[in-house]
Amino acid sequence: MEIEIVKSLTENFEAYSHHTNNDIEFWFARDLQHLLGYAKWSNFLNVVSKAKTACEISDNLIIDHFADVGKMVSLGSGSKREIQDIMLTRYACYLIAQNGDPKKEKIAFAQNYFALQTRKFELIEQRIKDWERLIVRQKFSLSEKELSSLIYKKTGSDKNFGIIRSKGDKALFGFTTQQMKNKLNVSKNSALADFLPTITIKAKDFATEITIFNITDKNLEKENTISNEHIKNNKGVRKLLLERGIKPELLPAEEDIKKLERRVKSEIKKITKNPDKL
Repeated sequence: MEIEIVKSLTENFEAYSHHTNNDIEFWFARDLQHLLGYAKWSNFLNVVSKAKTACEISDNLIIDHFADVGKMVSLGSGSKREIQDIMLTRYACYLIAQNGDPKKEKIAFAQNYFALQTRKFELIEQRIKDWERLIVRQKFSLSEKELSSLIYKKTGSDKNFGIIRSKGDKALFGFTTQQMKNKLNVSKNSALADFLPTITIKAKDFATEITIFNITDKNLEKENTISNEHIKNNKGVRKLLLERGIKPELLPAEEDIKKLERRVKSEIKKITKNPDKL
């Protein structure tokens, strides 16, 4: 396919995209029918039907990607009438293109266009999740440093922090810190939180913040009273998670946060050096 044709088709497809109030990108089926070169609406609906089946098979809700709507169109007499139309997500457009005839130039282009657009969205979504996990982990590191400093100040021992943290983990997970490391295949010298999913890091951080607040507010000074406070807070957070159907000890380990951080930084450097490839 010649570059000029690809450029022209790209401009056409992007010109027909729309956005909702929630900034969700969508296309109207009538527009897509035209873009893919289908002369008859009935023939195009056959392809849409196959796309809906593919959507359902892939465990996605059809209503999330194919929304029936009515559209007013002008007639030659100057009057208007309502016609059937469908609001399609990027994924729905991708499925429709995949069920078309790839021998046709416009459909071949659409298959690649929406595949790349869908992949780009997935990459952006994953990048956002990666950033969130990094930020949450950094926040938790600060909370633990503050708690460690406070415990040393109150008890006069730098060993009490590890003891109290492990008791907190036992209350949150039902396992000590080392037992959770063994369960998730985390090395002895690595931090457990570096391998936890975002929701669990947030849970630990929340319990830690409450402990910090109450140590100061209640003037707790002994290891056993601070331990009891931390245990109570972690049990409270666990109760909330369980009520929402989340068992923190059963969540699988995620990528080492240090590897994730290196990868993200490396990607940023590549983008900085080659902005034209964005």
